[in-house]
Amino acid sequence: MCVAAAGLSLAAPASAFEIFGLKLFEDQSEADAEAVIADPQPYSVSVVVNAAGELENVVRNASALVADEEEPASGAAGLLAKARGDYRRIVAALYDEGHYGGVVSIRVGASEVTSLPPDVELPDPVLVTIVVDPGPLFNFNRVDIVNQAPATSDVFDQVDLPSNKGFGVGEVARSSVILRAENLALEAWRQQGYAKAVIASRDVVADHASNLVDVTITVNPGQKAAFGEVTVSGTERMDPAFVRRQTGLTPGEEFDPDEVDRAQKRLDRLEVFRAARLEAAESIGLDGLLPYDLIVQELPGARFGVGATYSTIDGLGVEAFHLWRNLFGQAERLRLDARIAGIGFPVETEEFDYFFGGTFTKPGVFTPDTDLVAAISAERTVYPTYTETSALGRVGLTHIFSDQITFEGGTQFERSEFEDVFGTRDFAVASLYGAATLDFRNDKVDATSGWYMRADIEPFYEFNYGNAAGRVTVEGRTYFGFGEDDPFVLAGRIKAGAVIGADLNEIPPDRLFFAGGGGSVRGYGHRSIGVDDGFGNIIGGRYLLEGSLEARAKVTESIGVVGFLDGGYVAGDEFPGIDDLRLGAGVGLRYYTGLGPLRADLAIPLNKQDGDPDYALYVGIGQAF
Repeated sequence: MCVAAAGLSLAAPASAFEIFGLKLFEDQSEADAEAVIADPQPYSVSVVVNAAGELENVVRNASALVADEEEPASGAAGLLAKARGDYRRIVAALYDEGHYGGVVSIRVGASEVTSLPPDVELPDPVLVTIVVDPGPLFNFNRVDIVNQAPATSDVFDQVDLPSNKGFGVGEVARSSVILRAENLALEAWRQQGYAKAVIASRDVVADHASNLVDVTITVNPGQKAAFGEVTVSGTERMDPAFVRRQTGLTPGEEFDPDEVDRAQKRLDRLEVFRAARLEAAESIGLDGLLPYDLIVQELPGARFGVGATYSTIDGLGVEAFHLWRNLFGQAERLRLDARIAGIGFPVETEEFDYFFGGTFTKPGVFTPDTDLVAAISAERTVYPTYTETSALGRVGLTHIFSDQITFEGGTQFERSEFEDVFGTRDFAVASLYGAATLDFRNDKVDATSGWYMRADIEPFYEFNYGNAAGRVTVEGRTYFGFGEDDPFVLAGRIKAGAVIGADLNEIPPDRLFFAGGGGSVRGYGHRSIGVDDGFGNIIGGRYLLEGSLEARAKVTESIGVVGFLDGGYVAGDEFPGIDDLRLGAGVGLRYYTGLGPLRADLAIPLNKQDGDPDYALYVGIGQAF
């Protein structure tokens, strides 16, 4: 026995297979699954597709038998249940390719699987043969959406037309295109305030004589809605009124699905909930309002973490943090961080770097998207070019305009002591700071497309020397992926900066520019590239320009390789020539995990100078940029 895909004219649940309302062996497969026995049943699979092109890969990717071939089935009953499920999966895959007249045969041994009882005795191993005749390709003949949403001039409410996504006369009649057309038709109404728009009917007719498909989708937009009250449940230590305010949903405001998405993201950013779920009421009230239930589950009040970094130049670094959540019932956070770095061999404690700091965050200041951030820290850091001992305090605001755009601003004060070629100097600096981040990457940890830009500005006044100055930096990154699922990525980064006002010897070195290290020009020591003072000493510069190019390739799903070239230079009061450009190149290995890639990069300096290492190894989490 074999299964032939057939076209029927009736509405069906929204899944790629049930476009025509067919349910093959569904109940029998479930019954067989319950009858699974414990004896392993090895098997091998042969796939024959009577068609040219990529359809064999389509069938193989759809088949659970093929996917699980390396693992024995749970007895004969388990193998038969899996095979019966493959009828459904393969026919669904054919529908998605526009083949509605296909024939699927699955034989276990010499018999069609549908003719075998669950307790059949099978050889060990047994050959399973999948034979597929996909039949002709079907195209759309007539497509119609009844009650399509009217056009809107509001750019934020505009939704792609189904005709732009393959739902048009003459296009291949893929089942997924029909479902996408339905989703777009519903979304167009929802964007204009019709929260309960539904598909009233779907009429799909496949004509096997002409290999054409007619589709009529009817939408019922329902009643236009506005947001109603949000009822919060599940809070323990959190203030329910604060949680409600953080959604940003205002009763009486026109329903907008984008606002619901933003509300969910605001709740997630609070970092106090294990789960937070917004559920709309079943129906819109007579007053036109759509109430919401917000169901939350709180996280424990505290957490801690540890980490480590290593490079052959900068040595080992270990760090730890402790975080207290929801201090006063409105998602306030206090995080303490400690770090020791520069640990090398032989161990020299005077070369260690130390850092300790605390950061307090109060979400929902002024608006649900504005956070108050206050921080204090103390550190001692030994760089190749200077040693810094400092204490800093800052307070400011962070405002999230959207998923892609963030602004920061505030004030800070720092007392510091520096030891460098100018001797030991003390500084007292008060400054304002501002930053804008535009992040349009598809993934913040392992981007394969999009771009990123950040600009920082810091006007400051130094009291000991009585100087006013300012510092500006701009950094941009871009990513280009190639191939299916972007296994190849070309990534680029460029950064520029300038300091204006005061002489170099009267500006704190941490406000000047240096380059080199894992996040800059790899192959050189961290902050080891600067300006030669004429006596062979390196000091910080007034101008910075650096960039990187990376070619990333996935060898397997979990292993990747990288080749890169970094370059940069730092200038004093005059820009250096191209001969002063410092270059580093190398290769890297990536191991991809659910949390992001683990990174190991080996770099060498291409124009090595006195004091530069022969090579550098960097290990960390996430891509270099």
